Amino acid sequence: MKRNLKKFETLMWMLIKWFVYICVMMVFMIQLSKENEPLMKLSRTMGITLSTYVVVGLLFLTIYGRYDVGRRKSKPIIFSLALATLFTDIIVYLQLMIMNTITTIDQFKFTSLDHLAVAYIIQLVVIIVCVYAGNELFFLMHKPQKCYVVTGSQADLNAIVRGISKYRKQYEIVEVYDYRDKMLLRKLKEAETVFLYNIPIQQRCELVSFCYKTRKNVYFNPEIEDIIETSSEFYILDDISMLNYNVKGLTMEQRIFKRSLDIGLSLIMGILLSPILIISAIAVKVHDGGSVLFKQDRATINGKVFQVYKFRTMKENVENRSVTEDDDRITKPGKILRKFRLDELPQLLNILKGDMSFVGPRPEMVENVETYTGELPEFQYRLRVKAGLTGYAQISGKYNTTPKDKLMMDMMYIENYNVFKDIQLLFQTALVLLKADSTEAFSDDESNREYVFVEAKEEEIG
Repeated sequence: MKRNLKKFETLMWMLIKWFVYICVMMVFMIQLSKENEPLMKLSRTMGITLSTYVVVGLLFLTIYGRYDVGRRKSKPIIFSLALATLFTDIIVYLQLMIMNTITTIDQFKFTSLDHLAVAYIIQLVVIIVCVYAGNELFFLMHKPQKCYVVTGSQADLNAIVRGISKYRKQYEIVEVYDYRDKMLLRKLKEAETVFLYNIPIQQRCELVSFCYKTRKNVYFNPEIEDIIETSSEFYILDDISMLNYNVKGLTMEQRIFKRSLDIGLSLIMGILLSPILIISAIAVKVHDGGSVLFKQDRATINGKVFQVYKFRTMKENVENRSVTEDDDRITKPGKILRKFRLDELPQLLNILKGDMSFVGPRPEMVENVETYTGELPEFQYRLRVKAGLTGYAQISGKYNTTPKDKLMMDMMYIENYNVFKDIQLLFQTALVLLKADSTEAFSDDESNREYVFVEAKEEEIG
């Protein structure tokens, strides 16, 4: 019975998902057909437009994310679908305008822009309604999973709880355990989902094996060894199964493509964003008469030090340290620039000079590299590639994401590099501007601890 219900639910969500996609596509077709009649008739124009919309739409859904209610919160899904729809609409619209050009290119013109705008507004309404309704339906059908958290300290517990607590409809923390507890496997029998955070690999393997055997959902944070494994190939040595990891760097073709993309895109963006650059520079200068640019030594590939350029967002001659909440060093223009990441725009010059790439690990302050490497020796691995303006850590992480979590995100990029991944991450960077918490600063307040870590007693460990 449960298996049949599961199959029915899977089918139901698949139909709902395709219903949403088809509705979004049909809104575009119907609105644009008001000045392009062949779009709603059996014609070559209709066939080509529909085919292009499906192919391009699926491509951008792969880049930004699908209608995956139940796994993500409503706003991130809405942002993902909204951006995927926007780029799909623009590309299919341009194709339609090209098809409407009868003979020569000088006859090309933009028409139906008002209908395109109306179509996108309606599509946004459809997306918002369907996402919120979908998540409400999902959580009406599913209660939060009973979660057990296994870790090794209060600091690690605070970190993982901070992440889980933002998904209260999905997960309910029931118990917290020390991984050194010898009775742990017995205690985990009642769990539906197990979170393992910062546990030594040997103990973690035992716990993951137990969760697999007892069919429990399990989440664990990756280590360097896991990233090496995911970037390895399955290899048969005679009749012996092996995983093969080859030490690799960028090929000559990849280097040429990456540098060409950096030069071309930095020039284009510099021209297109020149009004914003000028207004930002004036705002910084007028506010207090100080310098417009902030320069700081940062580390890039092989530990090479260069000066990164940013719009100055803080008062001059103040202590140089990481930003905290309600930091009084930040100027009024600086708050706006930081909120929308506009302070990073002068780094287009760093990219053009070759100090940085568009995609790669963020360039850390030299002092931080030394500090983090002392605490986490693997941190030096992120210096194997050129620093970047955007990347996994910048898109998925926050300003206050821990150095280890940033490292794991950067290593996933480094060890699984491909050309399409760079393009995908460039498009996904638009999501950063829509995330209210992407510039969340370090908080000094750790007094509000909802869960307390209790270390296993000596008799439970021994």
